[in-house]
Amino acid sequence: MPELILASTSPYRRSLLERLGIAFTALPPGTAEDALPGELPPDRALRLSIAKAQAIASRRPDAVVIGSDQVAALGSKILEKPGDAARCRAQLSTASGSSARFHTGCAVIGAQAGIRLVHIDTTTVFFRSLTAAEIERYVERDRPLDCAGGFRAEGLGISLFESIESHDPTALIGLPLIWLASALRRAGFVLP
Repeated sequence: MPELILASTSPYRRSLLERLGIAFTALPPGTAEDALPGELPPDRALRLSIAKAQAIASRRPDAVVIGSDQVAALGSKILEKPGDAARCRAQLSTASGSSARFHTGCAVIGAQAGIRLVHIDTTTVFFRSLTAAEIERYVERDRPLDCAGGFRAEGLGISLFESIESHDPTALIGLPLIWLASALRRAGFVLP
């Protein structure tokens, strides 16, 4: 079997990939994540997923590399990783009572083996109407400052929603495992 590499520094993606029970290495892809002018959120997520996988695959052509990226949007407004509590509160206040779409791209590339599999998964999250006090308590307790949209669905953030529409609940966390398991099987990895 070729070496499997996750092109990511995300602890969330590493934790998700560990669920599949396959040995892998995680390496930082070192790719810029800027949006291109006029680029739609799902296109950006897929482009960055491919770029991350290709960045590592170009240095490790004998490996199979997984790249993933997520872009969240509230209408046409991109919801970035907030970075600080004030921006997180502002993002959640804007999202209150609305729905947001999370586009999670994933690419599996094996340069030497000629593998190039790509996928985009879209999850729609419907936020409850949130009070300023609820947002303040949530941000203080969960500290989701490094999460697209400003919440952690795998943590206390789930309490912010009315509902979620998804084909793959792991995509919202950052790595669509249902598709990825299938792609890895196609690439020759043995999974249950």
